Amino acid sequence: MEGFFHVWPIDRVLELVSTLQPVDTEVVPVEACLNRILAEDLISAEDIPGFHRATMDGFAVQASSTFGATEANPAYLNLIGSVGMGEVPTIPVGTGEAVRISTGGMLPEGADAVVMLEYADRIDDILMEVYRSVAPGQNVMMPDEDFRRGEVLLNAGKRLRPQEIGTLAALGRMSVRVYRKPRVAIVSTGDEVVPIDCKPAPGQVRDVNSHTLSGFVRSTGAEAICLGLVPDVLVELQHRCREALSLADMVILSGGSSVGMRDLTIEVLEAMPGSRVLLHGIAISPGKPTILATCGSKLIWGLPGQVTSAMVVFLKIVRPFLERLCGMDSKTVVRRTIDATLSRNVASVQGRTDFIRVSLRRDGKRWLADPILGKSGLIHTMMRADGLVEIGIHTEGLDEGSRVAVELFD
Repeated sequence: MEGFFHVWPIDRVLELVSTLQPVDTEVVPVEACLNRILAEDLISAEDIPGFHRATMDGFAVQASSTFGATEANPAYLNLIGSVGMGEVPTIPVGTGEAVRISTGGMLPEGADAVVMLEYADRIDDILMEVYRSVAPGQNVMMPDEDFRRGEVLLNAGKRLRPQEIGTLAALGRMSVRVYRKPRVAIVSTGDEVVPIDCKPAPGQVRDVNSHTLSGFVRSTGAEAICLGLVPDVLVELQHRCREALSLADMVILSGGSSVGMRDLTIEVLEAMPGSRVLLHGIAISPGKPTILATCGSKLIWGLPGQVTSAMVVFLKIVRPFLERLCGMDSKTVVRRTIDATLSRNVASVQGRTDFIRVSLRRDGKRWLADPILGKSGLIHTMMRADGLVEIGIHTEGLDEGSRVAVELFD
């Protein structure tokens, strides 16, 4: 086929992300929207908190009544009452007057500041002295200081964390429109792969990829549908691919993407009605023999069977596509990184992007990144790693002592 195993640079592959459309949307109750992706701009329908609110325990006053107050020369104010929590005050505050107030209480009419409790003393039931002056607005939250009516608080594409759920609650929102969770079907292929509850015979391995990939899918915010193992039989793989496409928005085939006699993924994909193979091969290591195809509007990935390759390809290539399907705004997706110092030389080859697994350790005030080298079939290289270091396509390795950005695993 044209373009067979003609590798694409990673940047060119990721340019395809923008061609995708997110899945459809649904309305969910606010208590069920944790980690969901907002599908509408969230606009405040009111000012929050909506009233002048004390931010300290103390006394509501006119700030001008305290000007010049010191410990040596305190200001004397008449204490005319108190404000209960959750009540609307009925006593206005005039010049030289004060009202007892608690944090969160509504300021009385006429008051424009709060004297903190520790800077005042009561002389008797009606007289108090203030040892420190306050400015207008001090220790007071304005009616629209948190949210302003008509303000866009959150844009569509934002992942809803507990703090965003708190925002919805503050606005009185009982439900919110979010993107539906995309469904991702995962199929492991290979005559040598057996279920994890089986004792592998010589030449066999347990099915690791179904479980690691489904975990990565769920951590991205999608639903994983594991469709089990398929042997290297063309008809069976075709049948399982059709089933996967009928159930899911994206399909991941694990294994069978290399150039070899028993690698059927390309043959299967080309035989699917309406399918088109976009690429076979990405200039990365590990993970070069990756396949991307479309069938209608759905993406089908052929990932290498080697466990480390499959995981790295998902994290660096597949995940941005899945995030787009989830409705995420790529401009707001944050990858957690740590600046570290490389503890040893690492070789690389120009013409491909290498992703080196590293573990992190503290060395005084700096982080050291220890490369974890090993073949792509060794799962322990990912288990021991804290993250990945990227070596650019035009770079011939990194020297000991190089400053690197370690992209942390979630």
